[in-house]
Amino acid sequence: MWKVAVVFLSLLIQPPAWGQIDVTDTPEVGPERAREYMRRRTPSPATTRRPASRPLGPTGSRYLSLHVGGFLDEDVYRWGSSENKDVGKLNAGVTYKIGEWTQAMDLLFRADFTSFELLERRAVKMSLLPLVVFPDSASGFPLYFGAGIGPGVFLRQVPGSSSLSLDYQILAGARFYEVVKGMGLMFEAGLKNHVHIFSKGQHNGVFFTSGMVFRF
Repeated sequence: MWKVAVVFLSLLIQPPAWGQIDVTDTPEVGPERAREYMRRRTPSPATTRRPASRPLGPTGSRYLSLHVGGFLDEDVYRWGSSENKDVGKLNAGVTYKIGEWTQAMDLLFRADFTSFELLERRAVKMSLLPLVVFPDSASGFPLYFGAGIGPGVFLRQVPGSSSLSLDYQILAGARFYEVVKGMGLMFEAGLKNHVHIFSKGQHNGVFFTSGMVFRF
């Protein structure tokens, strides 16, 4: 019996095999082990997340429009005969963006050509105007408002009247980009007035024009 007791006691004292630590399982350390660990942690290119790119606007940053129209209502003061009324006829021109205040306004240059039918003779005027228009064309917003002032040069004028004038415009409009690829439509209305510089004479007109708009 004493032999059985000794065997049983030795089994109790000996630690179980599953609790023993094998020295050969000690993890490796060093630069190679670190590089291997980082390779396992680095995601593959296919799973790497990238921020979504911001969609481009409908068009580029350059802006140009062509317009043609006429006058809806007019007043004439001391320009030729006192019987001259509703003398403004055809109005056409081109507008190009020359600068901008980012996310605010555009600075445009407009060349306007206007014909007038007075009792004395037909007059033709070219207006050269810087315009400040908001919001900026890059916003894509269809409505816009603006104003400008600059010189007017009469290519053909009534005798005795100044060939130079001070022109100013107040306008509101709508522009629709990409109606056809690369081209849109614009509609504009407002006031186009001028005052003769070296003689008496003034013309005030309510105008309406339509045309094409391009951004590229």
